[in-house]
Amino acid sequence: MSFTGGKEEIMKGLNILFAMLFFTSSLFAATKTGTISGSIKDKSNQNPIEGVSVKIQNEADKKELIVLTDKSGNFEFKDVPVGSYYLTATFIGYAKYRKSNVAVLDQKIKKININLVVNVAPPEIVMHDEEVVMTDNVAPVMHMESKSNRSYAPTGFAGNGFTGKRESVYHNTESYAGMDENRFKEVALSPLSTFAADVDAASYSNIRRFLSTGVKPDKGAVRVEEMINYFTYDYPQPKGDDPFSITTEIGDCPWSDNKLVHIGLQGKRIETDNLPPSNLVFLLDVSGSMGTPNKLPLLKKSFKMLVNELGEKDRIAIVVYAGAAGTVLESTTADNKETILDALDKLNAGGSTAGGQGIELAYKVAQEHFIKGGNNRVILATDGDFNIGMSSDAAMKDLIEKKRATGVFLTCLGFGTGNIKDSKMEMLANKGNGNYAYIDNVFEAKKVLVTEMGATLLTIAKDVKIQVEFNPSIVSSYRLVGYENRLLNAEDFNDDTKDAGEIGAGHSVTALYEVVLVGDEEPSKDQLRYQEANKDKAKTYGNEILTVKFRYKQPDGDVSKLIERNLENKITSKAALSNNFNFSAAVAGLGMLLRESEFSKDLTYDDVYQLAVKSKGDDKNGYRAEFIRMVEAAELIYN
Repeated sequence: MSFTGGKEEIMKGLNILFAMLFFTSSLFAATKTGTISGSIKDKSNQNPIEGVSVKIQNEADKKELIVLTDKSGNFEFKDVPVGSYYLTATFIGYAKYRKSNVAVLDQKIKKININLVVNVAPPEIVMHDEEVVMTDNVAPVMHMESKSNRSYAPTGFAGNGFTGKRESVYHNTESYAGMDENRFKEVALSPLSTFAADVDAASYSNIRRFLSTGVKPDKGAVRVEEMINYFTYDYPQPKGDDPFSITTEIGDCPWSDNKLVHIGLQGKRIETDNLPPSNLVFLLDVSGSMGTPNKLPLLKKSFKMLVNELGEKDRIAIVVYAGAAGTVLESTTADNKETILDALDKLNAGGSTAGGQGIELAYKVAQEHFIKGGNNRVILATDGDFNIGMSSDAAMKDLIEKKRATGVFLTCLGFGTGNIKDSKMEMLANKGNGNYAYIDNVFEAKKVLVTEMGATLLTIAKDVKIQVEFNPSIVSSYRLVGYENRLLNAEDFNDDTKDAGEIGAGHSVTALYEVVLVGDEEPSKDQLRYQEANKDKAKTYGNEILTVKFRYKQPDGDVSKLIERNLENKITSKAALSNNFNFSAAVAGLGMLLRESEFSKDLTYDDVYQLAVKSKGDDKNGYRAEFIRMVEAAELIYN
């Protein structure tokens, strides 16, 4: 070995070499890592819990990492720097789990198995000048507007995915449409009640999110018909070629001395294997507001579930939007699952929200791969916070109304808390010949996108309208429970140009009417001089209390068809009322209590609880049992 430089150059080179060796050894010393893993189960039944938010936080520098448990309830943190950590586990409806002094040793695996206990206690909330600081990872739900426009962006460093201290400031900008509750109408003056069918269920899961975090839901978030239609009922399947069956029942109203009419509409079920091919475009919001664990990470998990249910005849494209819109996956057959799942895995949140531009692009992609006779649909997943470009409700409404003429349907999935734009999401779904669901956890994602995939994705009837005509010789007045934002004029029923609701395969629609029978009216009401002839004429129809008329179009049709059923004035005794009747009444009762309705009169949460318990019936998925727990939670919160 020879040196061509002088002594100074040699010493300089050695110093650089020593510095590099020191830096390298320090780097390796700083990156000693271990693993934390474990499983989480429900303490009462030892069932694994999927979607639990597990957080570890370094006790020294407060840096943290968050993961969600998988379907087996397992979690794992890899490459965690050695040290001592706090570990917390939070999930809706369960008490928070905390463990300190979790030691991570170099190249070692620390196992922690956790049993969560059911609880409805609210998360810890700290108030600072009308700003809300959540010191918990439970999704924050607030009702106050912040005076500050300051947002929080946590600092972090690359390598292990840690962020800075996550004591985040959230500002509540959730928006809900106000509505006036339906009131009683005199049959003599308004014998016809007309409304669009609605199978959306977003209101129910959103209310569950509120109650599970110990917070009263915004009254605008409570849409009673969506709460009722969240559940399936034991209605008969249609016979022959009929796409629907109609079930009617009348009995005592649980919250008044009046009667309650129950109307159930059941769509024909179609087995998953018999579904037509789907041309789906996932339109995914990846803007900065989607960066929290209950938004984009949950969104990705949800869509992975759906991808795994699709077959080789189905196609998927992925369009994303933030500051601008773009296609991250061209339309691909669903047998290329690894390609599709990989595209989902690579999504990250950041930027503003150009929702209108994304919708334009998604419909364009859907039309380019349109399947005649198939299910052509855009699935929009967002917190609804469109804030650049076309964003007003009026502009978005006009856009969607134009796009529905293409034969492409729209499904809206809402995610997250703090800035959900519920009113906008519902409007888009209604105007886009589609449906709207709110995904608050992985179980709801499974319900919407796996268990009820056919109902969510395959429309069997569009522009569905229901009209009820009451017999004035038997019914004095009536009140439709819910459907306030789905009401139609009487003349709209026969007008095929009027947009209405859509029903998916296997979906059911339930409507309740509180009715006052003739003779039970308030004595102070004046008699009507010119309506008696109509009452006399109505008597010629025997003992009919009402007629239900149902009008619908085929998904690709323009001319509606009519189904008609009559209900006899045969009051079912309280003991003989069906579980369908009683459970739907219980759900309606909870909705009215949450809205603090004047029509709930002396109804109590215990009344609702007892009625729901009595009528729970076959509950293989546990949805009705969950409702009963929600009633208990609501009673604790409101009393």
